Amino acid sequence: MSILADQNIGVIVQGITGREAASFTRDMLDYGTRVLAGVTPGKQGQQIHGVPVYDTVRRAVREHPAEASVISVPPGMVKGAALEALENDIKLLVIVTERVPRKDIIEFLEVAREKNARVIGPNTLGLISPHIVKLGMAGGPVEDVKKAYMPGYVGIASRSGGMTTEIANLLTTHGIGQSTCVSIGGDPVVGSNFLDLIPLFDQDPGTRALVLFCEPGGTIEENLGELVTTQDISIPIVAFIAGRFVDGMPGVRFGHSATIVEGDKGSAKGKIESMKKAGIRVAESFSDIVPILKEYHNYTGSQFKGSRFTVGE
Repeated sequence: MSILADQNIGVIVQGITGREAASFTRDMLDYGTRVLAGVTPGKQGQQIHGVPVYDTVRRAVREHPAEASVISVPPGMVKGAALEALENDIKLLVIVTERVPRKDIIEFLEVAREKNARVIGPNTLGLISPHIVKLGMAGGPVEDVKKAYMPGYVGIASRSGGMTTEIANLLTTHGIGQSTCVSIGGDPVVGSNFLDLIPLFDQDPGTRALVLFCEPGGTIEENLGELVTTQDISIPIVAFIAGRFVDGMPGVRFGHSATIVEGDKGSAKGKIESMKKAGIRVAESFSDIVPILKEYHNYTGSQFKGSRFTVGE
């Protein structure tokens, strides 16, 4: 079961005639995602992999009612594209563009909150619910997605798009399927972070455990403990924090623009301490994720058993 989208969701792609968007549009179609229309001003009347292109979102959704948009336009055009989608009642925006100006992000996120819409990204590869739906570039071509992902009961939320697939592949290799896998985005400001998504995973009957891929920088992970405690989050969580060496190099950015430690703020050490206090299992190495899942949840086949679940449900 997916926490954000299912096989019935209608999707438009803003910027569909761009090389990147045309490529992942084909991959989404191959995976069975209902890509109904694309939008590129001045390109109306064209088709991309059989998907009709329109000049505006208004025209696209009038002809093809849709609930989600995948946005792949230049950074300076993202705000306008996002606002256009929101003004036309799109409720889920997946923004793959990176290096979007922070001021622009804050502006359209405020509008999204007012309209009760959800934003994934910017700088996200998207999301996948195996055998159900794929939005964005996550997993790459369909043949790669089918190798790395399999349906099951473990959710994944990751600050790295590539590591979303690496974790899924690790779990799949060990016979552990996934429910929903989300790349939240690597920029300092994103629409939906761990704090926003964990309650959704917790409420999803199709998700029985959650794996987080974390990085240095920012304080989101440090606030997870308070979230788990105050909102009575019951879903078991396993976290892996990459780049612990960054703690010794404050002020230096590595990889994502959000991966920067300022003094003790955003350090891997601080994140680990906070999560452990809240009962979140922290994997010391990437390869420890599977043993912790099996140990912590008494994993058997494609089911979990324990205080929350029983085999054969």
